[in-house]
Amino acid sequence: MSADKFDVVILGGGNAGIGVTGSVRRAGMSVAMIESRDLGGTCPNRGCTPKKILVAAGHALHEIERAGVHHIAVGKPKLDWAALIDREKDMIKDIPESLARAMTRRQVEVIKGQAVFASPNSIRVGSRTLEAKHIVIATGSKPRPLPIPGAEHMITSDEILSERELPGSVIFVGGGVISLEFGHVYARAGADVTILEALPQLLPAMDADAVAQLKAESERIGIRVKTGVSVNRIERISGKFCVTFVHDGREQALEADRVVNGAGRIANVDTLDLEAGNVAHSNGRITVDATLRSTSNPLVHVCGDAVPISPQLSPIATYEGDIVGRNIVEGPKYSPDYAGMATSVYTVPSLSAVGLTEAAARQKGSAVDVHVNDMLGWFSARTYAETVAWSKVIVEKATDRILGAHFVGHAGQELVNIFGLAMRFGITATQIRENVYAYPTFASDIKHMLGHG
Repeated sequence: MSADKFDVVILGGGNAGIGVTGSVRRAGMSVAMIESRDLGGTCPNRGCTPKKILVAAGHALHEIERAGVHHIAVGKPKLDWAALIDREKDMIKDIPESLARAMTRRQVEVIKGQAVFASPNSIRVGSRTLEAKHIVIATGSKPRPLPIPGAEHMITSDEILSERELPGSVIFVGGGVISLEFGHVYARAGADVTILEALPQLLPAMDADAVAQLKAESERIGIRVKTGVSVNRIERISGKFCVTFVHDGREQALEADRVVNGAGRIANVDTLDLEAGNVAHSNGRITVDATLRSTSNPLVHVCGDAVPISPQLSPIATYEGDIVGRNIVEGPKYSPDYAGMATSVYTVPSLSAVGLTEAAARQKGSAVDVHVNDMLGWFSARTYAETVAWSKVIVEKATDRILGAHFVGHAGQELVNIFGLAMRFGITATQIRENVYAYPTFASDIKHMLGHG
């Protein structure tokens, strides 16, 4: 059977894959996109977008909790979990169809099915074979499997976003972003929440002091956090699930209505038959060069969560997709620059960060100024009755450049973008400090965060 020929075949219809299509279609290239599930991928359908709807409900519950500080009398709130899930589903239901219309307007042929390499320059999907001048791996990520006896009893974020019954108790195995974000929503909705993390610190890639602030706030709202844990097994007992683990040298057991895999996500590439495509990889990580091309097959490009060198974040996936698209059109001349790319853990309040942690900055060897502020006593924090308001800004002494900024609370999910902008475009700490900000705002506190009143 003869192969259908395309200039570009994109494996995956999420943010990264869609990001590729703009440049290549403007250049007049023929494009096929293969997606096994819903267009949009994880973020809008099963990840950040629907999750934020639940987080918004958690934020509302937090505001109600603090209402008494403002002398507002309220009764105990009750969250209708089933109705919240229905609201979430209703808000995202049109996303795949909307994206399908966008791909039609761009004249991208969307093919439903599972893509597999047939050769270094061809892809098989169902009964079709597609031959391409360029192949883009943009297949996203999936929950990291855990080698624990009884792991099949765990649910993932997919089920959290679909189950219309609020569990009375939940155990998260893994102390990453998923566990903390959903854990905060569950706890504020009235569930009993426990997080079990194997490493000594929750969110191990984040600044240790920032994580300590978030851990304390998590415990304040009733979440039990245990780090340095080794989970031995998960069993179903009398309608509940029992998790047996070792903590502080002692075997313990906890029961819950749900056990959630909160161990993060890995690249979704194991079903692609990378060997047939001559795509070098190791332990599920594709080897890429500085321009996001496969080091062994220059016809293959990688973007989004399948890239092993960048954070698995939706805006980064779109950014990498655009770079891949331009490299396909113009040749391999563009490389991603991840400096200044901010991230947030959407707990309530959130933990937000950009750049280096303090430990990483000190490892670089340059002299640094580290500005740490507990802002709970500041007028702005007191005005809004914040329960945690904390910042850390790391400045390189020799250049006055921002190396990293970390926030818990205090609208940090917005302020962090100011510091990311400064890092990307070389704005100094002095220039940030001396800027005039609207007052009274959390941003107007930036001059105090940098040690200038």
